[in-house]
Amino acid sequence: MVPHRMPVLYLSHGAPPLAEDATWKAELAAWSARLPWPRAILMVSAHWEEAPLTIGATTTRPLVYDFWGFPERFYRVTYPAPGAPELAGRVRELVGGAHAVRDAPDRGLDHGAYVPLVEMFPEADVPVLQVSMPTLDPSALHAVGKRLAPLREEGVLIVGSGFFTHNLSRIDMGGSSEVAPPSWSAEFDEWGAEALHTGDVDTLLDFQHTAPAAGLAHPSTEHFAPLFVSLGAASDSPSTTTVDGYWYGLAKRSVQFS
Repeated sequence: MVPHRMPVLYLSHGAPPLAEDATWKAELAAWSARLPWPRAILMVSAHWEEAPLTIGATTTRPLVYDFWGFPERFYRVTYPAPGAPELAGRVRELVGGAHAVRDAPDRGLDHGAYVPLVEMFPEADVPVLQVSMPTLDPSALHAVGKRLAPLREEGVLIVGSGFFTHNLSRIDMGGSSEVAPPSWSAEFDEWGAEALHTGDVDTLLDFQHTAPAAGLAHPSTEHFAPLFVSLGAASDSPSTTTVDGYWYGLAKRSVQFS
């Protein structure tokens, strides 16, 4: 069977309490129901920076609970997706061979990967491979995405997982998740929506200089950075917003590149 040509995703992955947000859960489930079924999923998460590009476990390993201060139930979540050793081999080939990558065979999926996957592919029946971001440089990540783009023709769903705005020091998670967004989050979100709609990749790559309130929306840039991998893998494909709105004032915007 010839694999489907897969879209590329960038999604805002939330935090462990996403599992208790009925609206967001439903949005992610509805999105995945519209996707062609992937042969495997390649995850690039905001929560794993390591150089050179590092390949995670290719067997089912315990999850990485890389967060703290949450109720115990969030540390009991499991997601026993199959590993993807063949995909790991292809990533090595595409990125530049054995000398351009490292392996971390014991590293399981972190919450930037499994939190959205639990909602989108709850049966954990699709092989998943996570790779690190080897840098936060937008142009370099865009180049990584371009190298990975051939995987789309092989039935692999490439997912960049971050958060469209992310400044936890400026929000109050003790209140309602439906609070109106602060101006810095709304302005950045509107700017990003327009740049994505028009396909202005150069503006997105230079977001620290072109976006309003960039320093407030992303005081550190790791949650926006997976978008650059997705943009590279998308190879100028148009994008459609699949999830929008705000969660505790942070922009949930998620997009699909066709």
